[in-house]
Amino acid sequence: MTTVLIVVCIVALGAVAWVRLAPVDAARWHQPISATASKDMTGGAIRVTDVGPEALARVDAAARAMPRTQVVAGSVAEGQITYVTRSRWIGFPDFTTVEYRDGLLRMYARLRFGRSDFGVNRERLQRLLVAAKG
Repeated sequence: MTTVLIVVCIVALGAVAWVRLAPVDAARWHQPISATASKDMTGGAIRVTDVGPEALARVDAAARAMPRTQVVAGSVAEGQITYVTRSRWIGFPDFTTVEYRDGLLRMYARLRFGRSDFGVNRERLQRLLVAAKG
């Protein structure tokens, strides 16, 4: 029984280490957003709104101010930015891509591991929408 418990603990620690240390493939996450309408999903959310081009800079400032959030790729000048935000305890990564194109601000937040994000990506986009509208 002790051996089984030790093996389970080692596997669990390995899983946590993988979640925290897995490399981020920027090319996989930093992709154009094709959505044309807002949508909620089990593991993420999409928001599309009609705002001026200056909204991208406001969203960028708000995203950079969020705890445990870093830029993965892109910039305001490029018109598209992807961020990774990690959960406090285990460090689960969620990716958020924001772009301004064709007069629309598009934001897509999604999880990397698991099936459900418990609504945290939807809530993150709601905070970023407030920043976008100034």
